[in-house]
Amino acid sequence: MQFDSTDLTLLKHIQSDGRISNSKLAEKVNLSETPCWRRWKKLEDEGYIDQYRAVLNRKKLGFNVVGFTQITLSSHEEENTDLFEQFVAQTDWIPLCHCVTGTFDFLVQVVARDLDEYYERIHQLRRVQGVSALHSSVSVKEIKNSSLLPLD
Repeated sequence: MQFDSTDLTLLKHIQSDGRISNSKLAEKVNLSETPCWRRWKKLEDEGYIDQYRAVLNRKKLGFNVVGFTQITLSSHEEENTDLFEQFVAQTDWIPLCHCVTGTFDFLVQVVARDLDEYYERIHQLRRVQGVSALHSSVSVKEIKNSSLLPLD
């Protein structure tokens, strides 16, 4: 799909405010409501918009600790990676996980209510079959937390 500046502007506004009304969006991108809705629907149908969600306030919900843990597996056999990836997929206190290149295999973000709970969660990660090493860092200040993509 070829994007024009209107499509990119639509995506910018939608990713910033998933609850924006079609009429408000049409106004912001200088379209009438029907063509705006058609473009929006096409972007959804083509898979450029995966989902809509609310961003919850982590601290108000009591999750005061965020840590980043580097995970090294004992081997890269499919069984080890599959088990680890299944554990991550089923674990709600891991909101983010990336398989990475370099000196370790995975980088996971862990959220917890306090340091005791964080320790317990790291201990659970350590017990996943195939995990051979962990290196954790606890965030002391969040500078930026965004899922917005640069659409310029």
